[in-house]
Amino acid sequence: MRKWWPLTAVGLGAFMLLIDVTIVNVALPEMADDLDASFTELQWVVDVYALALAALLLGTGTIADRFGHRTVYLAGLVVFALASLGCALAPGAELLIAGRAVQGAGAAAMFATTIALLSTVYRGRDRAVAFGVWGAVNGAAAAAGPIIGGLLTEHFGWPWVFAVNVPVAVIAVVITRRTIAKDGGRTSGRLDLPGMATFTVSAGALTFGLIRSAEADWSDPTVFGPLVLAAVSLVLFLAIERRSAEPMLDLGLFRHRAFVGFIGGGALISAAAWAVFPYASIWMQTVLGLGPVHTGLVILPMSVVSFVVPLVMGRFGQRVPPRWSVSLGLLSIAVGGLMQARVGAGATETVLVPGMLFVGLGAGLALPPLASATMSVVPHERAGMAGGALSTSRQLGLAIGVAVLGTVFTSRVPHGAEAGDGDAVAEALRACYLVAGALGLAGAVLVWALVRTPSGGPAPSAAAAPSAAPATASAGSQASGGHIAAS
Repeated sequence: MRKWWPLTAVGLGAFMLLIDVTIVNVALPEMADDLDASFTELQWVVDVYALALAALLLGTGTIADRFGHRTVYLAGLVVFALASLGCALAPGAELLIAGRAVQGAGAAAMFATTIALLSTVYRGRDRAVAFGVWGAVNGAAAAAGPIIGGLLTEHFGWPWVFAVNVPVAVIAVVITRRTIAKDGGRTSGRLDLPGMATFTVSAGALTFGLIRSAEADWSDPTVFGPLVLAAVSLVLFLAIERRSAEPMLDLGLFRHRAFVGFIGGGALISAAAWAVFPYASIWMQTVLGLGPVHTGLVILPMSVVSFVVPLVMGRFGQRVPPRWSVSLGLLSIAVGGLMQARVGAGATETVLVPGMLFVGLGAGLALPPLASATMSVVPHERAGMAGGALSTSRQLGLAIGVAVLGTVFTSRVPHGAEAGDGDAVAEALRACYLVAGALGLAGAVLVWALVRTPSGGPAPSAAAAPSAAPATASAGSQASGGHIAAS
């Protein structure tokens, strides 16, 4: 039993950071009353967490490679716990938003190191089981957020949405210190500060622009400007990385087809599986009149499936090549999206459940081998970098998916129809599910085409081979549906 304590420590951290993307949604009305917060302030309570998480993931993964994954994970837990306490005690919306930003920074340190820690601690069949449990935690966290948030808010008040993290984080710190050995990291070289700065600006500006696109037209300066800044910063980042002796992101990793396939697959899993949740929530709450807890319970069957399947895969599916499991998982997500596209006028929430089960099955099939296989195709000393790249791709894939589906949704719903035109909302949601299904299918094709072998061996590093022409996957956790409209 003792060998699973490190998995417990990592699982607690992953569950906390992922659930905090959605747990606040149901508490927003009570926050507005207690803090006299405006609509815009409430939106940033939700979105600033996702922005900080996406912007800092890759940088903290590189820092972990240098100073040790255990050290950075512990630091992330402490920062996350202190920020959660600050959020719970915040007397006003401004301090609450600041606390959420710091929370996102701590979450980035945790999320960027969880995969690397599991890869270091476990080997062989134990690693498959560990990643199965990790995938189960990932699958359950997003759907559990609205339910747990609703129960805490209803019975204890909104501060407990944040305060509950403190004892959990303390337990995770104690278990981590006692059961996970220190890994010293690299003792030579220097941090790629220019690369970290340009990538953080690029990821942060991209996320900000996509968040704003849900409220404003794409030609609006607050949308267009950040997206241009993101593109310019990305070009600078790639130029810096090609010339850096100690790059934050070794572009040589993208010479490996499987690595590109897994990074792209991770982004498309998030976009296809979870980006539609905010718009499904709008339909269920504003058209069908369901409460937040009831809405969360509709998602519960999917959550159960996405929790159980990785456990089974971890125990019995380790011999299945990642090419098969990840591709089939994405295909199942695509089928689930198309099944949910049956939503229409007069439909009830039960029409979504069969498709949600397929989405849960697909996430359960794809996520554990996706993480494990990504680690298997990179050198050990790049584990934090690769884990950060995968987590970043999933987080930004979600942000991009929410923005794209938001454009699809609003283009089909007349202004103000969310509250009064149920047929228009249902038709818009149907279009979103069709797009989500197409994204899942595209992901399945991408992974099947690029991942040719079960493992493929470690990817070449830039130090060992000439740098390839930069090839980037669409960046993109899971986690969120974090827009205020989903509350």
